[in-house]
Amino acid sequence: MQNIITPDFVAFLRDQFLLDWKGIHGVSHWARVRRNGLLIAKDNGADSSVIEYFSFLHDSRRFDEDFDPDHGKRAAEFALALRDSYVGLSDASFSLLVTACEGHTHEGYHDDVTIQTCWDADRLDLGRVGIIPDPDRMCTGKGKQLALS
Repeated sequence: MQNIITPDFVAFLRDQFLLDWKGIHGVSHWARVRRNGLLIAKDNGADSSVIEYFSFLHDSRRFDEDFDPDHGKRAAEFALALRDSYVGLSDASFSLLVTACEGHTHEGYHDDVTIQTCWDADRLDLGRVGIIPDPDRMCTGKGKQLALS
């Protein structure tokens, strides 16, 4: 299996990240989203490459730890800028990544299982900010199951 999240990629993200690297939207959160997403993908067959990129990009363009409604859009734009350097996906998978990043904070549901998995993976880590993940807000069966456990 190809190593998607390389040390060079992580170093690049750290250099450009504007918030606390170890803060609530930093690298530890990204790693937990990755773990959650890959666990769900084993159950539903979602595109694990998209999930890996999503986990490390979805909050990478936050300017504020609290209210930052445009960070998903900025993350999608950032992914576009990295397409030829760090993000190696087919056109179809790349489109899923962009959609997942853009909608992860304000969309409730999407028909695509990979996007569903990305969003559930992020929502399952809400406990870090004192919010219990709501099974009714999960898109996937495994996400609902994990939110209940």
